[in-house]
Amino acid sequence: MLPRLRVPVSAYVVDCGVYVDGERLPGRWTHDAAIDEVRERGEGFVWIGLHEPTEDQITGIAETYGLHELAVEDAVHAHNRPKLERYDDTLFMVLKTVSYVGHAEPTTSNEIVETGEVQAFVGRDFVVTVRHGKHTGLAAVRRKLEEDSEQLALGPAAVLHAIADHVVDTYLEVTEAIEDDIDELEAEVFAPRTTMDPEQIYVMKREILELRRAVTPLLKPLHKITEGYSSLIPHEVRSYFRDIEDHLSGVAERVAGFNELLTTLVDAVLAKVSMRQNSDMRKITAYAALITVPTMVAGIYGMNFDYMPELHWQFGYPLVILVIALACGLLYRNFRRNGWL
Repeated sequence: MLPRLRVPVSAYVVDCGVYVDGERLPGRWTHDAAIDEVRERGEGFVWIGLHEPTEDQITGIAETYGLHELAVEDAVHAHNRPKLERYDDTLFMVLKTVSYVGHAEPTTSNEIVETGEVQAFVGRDFVVTVRHGKHTGLAAVRRKLEEDSEQLALGPAAVLHAIADHVVDTYLEVTEAIEDDIDELEAEVFAPRTTMDPEQIYVMKREILELRRAVTPLLKPLHKITEGYSSLIPHEVRSYFRDIEDHLSGVAERVAGFNELLTTLVDAVLAKVSMRQNSDMRKITAYAALITVPTMVAGIYGMNFDYMPELHWQFGYPLVILVIALACGLLYRNFRRNGWL
C-alpha cells in the first residue's frame, strides 16, 4: 500500500512519521492521515513531535488520538513534576530536561542549569511528544531510532525508552560538568588568602536544587514501568528501562552528594569570614592597647598640679618618652609573639 501524501504539517508540529516494521514510510503526513494509514494497515505506529503547542493547536490531535483532557492541559502549560499517569489505554509521562549553561568560571554565572520539559503520550499505535524549551530537541533521538529498525519495531514503547534514555544521558553530562565547577569552588574556598563570597556558593546550591527537582522525582515513574505498570510497555522493553533506572539512581546520589558538599563549603566560607573578622578585631585591640600607654602617661602629666614627681626635673621629659617607648615596645613584642599583629 502506497503512503498517501498530505499537506505539509503545521509549524508547531516538528515531525510526523509513520513506522511499519521498524521502517519509516516515505512522505509527509498530517496527524489524521497518519493514524488512518496505520489503522488501515493494522500494524505500525505514528510518532508526532510537537513544540510548545497552544491549547487550540493541540485540540485536533487530542481528539483524533483520544488524549485525556487533563493530560492535554498539563502538556500545554508544562511546569510539571516528572510523573507517569495512565488514562484508559494511554500512558502520559512527563520528564524534565536539563542543559548546562557554559561560563568562564563557576562564580561568573547566575544560571548554570537550564530546564525544559518533555511530555509523551503513548498508545498502542501512536506516540505524541510535546516538548518545551530550546534545548529539548528530539531530532537526534528520532534519527538514532530510525537507524535501528530492530529497536524501532518494538513500537511506541521503544520510542518512550529512547526519550527517557536521552534525558537521563543529559543528566549525566550536566552532572559531570557541575562536578567540575564544584571542584573549582572547593579549591578556591580552601586556597590560602582567598576571599570567596558565600553568595556564589548559594547560587550553585540553588542550581543543584533545580537539577535535583528534575532528577529525583523521575525515579518513581521509571520504577513503575519496570514493575509492569502498563501493558503498553512490553516485557522486552521494560528490561531496557531497568538500565535507565540504574543510571538515574547514580545521578540522584551524586546530586544529593553535591548538595551536602555545597552546604559544607558554605560553612567553611562562613568560618573563614569569622576567623578573618576575629583576626581584624585582635589587630584593632592590639593597636588600641599600644595607643593607650602614651595616652595614659600624657593624661597623667597633663593634670594641673604644682607638685608632681619629675615635673621640674631636667631629664623628666626624656625619661617619660623612654618609658613610653619601652612599654609600647614590650606590648608590641608580646602581640607579635601571640599572633595578634
